[in-house]
Amino acid sequence: QVQLVESGGGLVQTGGSLRLSCAASGRIFSWYTIGWFRQAPGKEREFVAAITWSVSSTYYADSVKGRFTISRDSAESTVYLQMNSLKPEDTAVYYCAATPKRSTVVTGDYEAWGQGTQVTVSS
Repeated sequence: QVQLVESGGGLVQTGGSLRLSCAASGRIFSWYTIGWFRQAPGKEREFVAAITWSVSSTYYADSVKGRFTISRDSAESTVYLQMNSLKPEDTAVYYCAATPKRSTVVTGDYEAWGQGTQVTVSS
């Protein structure tokens, strides 16, 4: 199993940047993909970005392409989500999650979830 802890959320102005971190511990090598999801009040949880742990292949939702970048650190223990050019519609609780499947964007495929970190973008 893998344990995930998000950090780095906060309040930022429109056009600003934040970097979210997802610290992973446990049997990370048994989880093929780490994804970032977000959920705004009253809305369904939606896919943001994902990275395969072993080969660092990435995938992004169309809404964040060119603005967000997912990466992993050199120790392969932390996944980052660099968020630039933030918009009010990016406001949500952001979660990282893990799945043994490859590069899936389907929420239900993810089996291990962090507790989430709040991102608020003000105008």
